[in-house]
Amino acid sequence: MAGEWTTASLGELCEFRSGSAFKPVFQGQSSGRYPFVKVSDMNLAANAVRIQDARNWVSEDDLRGLRARPLPPGSVVFAKIGEALRQNRLRQVVRATVVDNNIMGAAPNSDRIDPLFFYYALSRFDFSTIAQGTALPYLTVSALSKLTIDVPPVSEQRAIAHILGALDDKIESNRRMSDTLEAMARALFRSWFVDFDPVRAKVEGRDPGLPRSLADLFPDRLVDSELGEVPTGWYWTSLHGLLEELETGGRPKGGVSGYLEGVPSIGAESIVGLGVFDYSKTRYVPHDFFRALTKGRAKNRDVLLYKDGGRPGEFEPHVAMFGDGFPFAEFAINEHVYRVRAVPELGQNWLFFWLSSGTVMEEMRIKGTGVAIPGLNSTQVKSLTALVPTEGVARAFDAFVEPIVARVLSNSKTGQMLDSIRDTLLPKLISGGLRVPRPDRMLAAAPA
Repeated sequence: MAGEWTTASLGELCEFRSGSAFKPVFQGQSSGRYPFVKVSDMNLAANAVRIQDARNWVSEDDLRGLRARPLPPGSVVFAKIGEALRQNRLRQVVRATVVDNNIMGAAPNSDRIDPLFFYYALSRFDFSTIAQGTALPYLTVSALSKLTIDVPPVSEQRAIAHILGALDDKIESNRRMSDTLEAMARALFRSWFVDFDPVRAKVEGRDPGLPRSLADLFPDRLVDSELGEVPTGWYWTSLHGLLEELETGGRPKGGVSGYLEGVPSIGAESIVGLGVFDYSKTRYVPHDFFRALTKGRAKNRDVLLYKDGGRPGEFEPHVAMFGDGFPFAEFAINEHVYRVRAVPELGQNWLFFWLSSGTVMEEMRIKGTGVAIPGLNSTQVKSLTALVPTEGVARAFDAFVEPIVARVLSNSKTGQMLDSIRDTLLPKLISGGLRVPRPDRMLAAAPA
């Protein structure tokens, strides 16, 4: 190890704390002084690197009732028991935070180590390799405390943390921008196709707040239908007549677990949303298998629908849309996924926001529940109820949201590139294999 770096055990650098039991009486509050974090909260979009949100919050009084001791800002948290431990997810808390008893926290000694450097140093470990137990693996403070890391001088710690943190900050900034853009598109979809705001404004003699050429596309009258009032000229139908393509994929004989390269194949676990993809779960099919496919080849802007699986009697649908080279230039889908394309008059953007709207998600949930193997067959998908607008309104919606969708997918592609850069740099910087020249000068020049 290059000079001035030392080796220290985690027991010397931090205090490990187990979480607290979370009595039901204290659960369910959406606000409070302290977030009470469960393992599942690590999956929240805002918590990809740092714990910034939680499904449960507690007050100062609740804290006393729980007899819980919050972790200080900068602490690193991770699952300490069960299958979640094997996923090896680490997060850093940004405020005083309470965690449940399935989580372990590591509060760094800031006199010895920079908290952000500490987080990145811990991310190199696979904690499942030191877990005890077989059926139900668990971590102990004793085993964690014996692990060692290489510790550079504080100035170099901070420089390394700054470099890696800047990459994560950019990734997080892109994610927040994408969330905001998608929320805007969903709000527009609801305004036009669920609440009929432009139509209601015209019915009431109000200005719909749209350019004249666009406002003229909306009728000025609502009429009764079997499912309530709808704009005149719009009609209810089943999805069947609005589809250009509906197909599912497949997999090679013997499955995909043995293939470490080839053409990516997307399964149910990757059907998350618009431009969201977990590369750690990528599976592959051989090139020969992909070339021979007559169906199951994904196209740009395909809408993907999770079709079956889950616990008996329960079905939770998921919808995604990829494209513009994200997450891959070409990929296949497996037998648990439908690839859906609407007729051109409606377009893929309308299809995605309609299929992932609350009403349609609930209809799919109902149709897919109550069978031995929960899910949707092709007949059920085709029977989904859709309100069809005029072609002019549909095309106007597509024109409005296309730049939004394109930017979200572009952000996703950029995020993947930044992820790759960070993952390449991290082990080299943390080990000293790549040194930061003149760290003090770099930090002085860095933006505050």
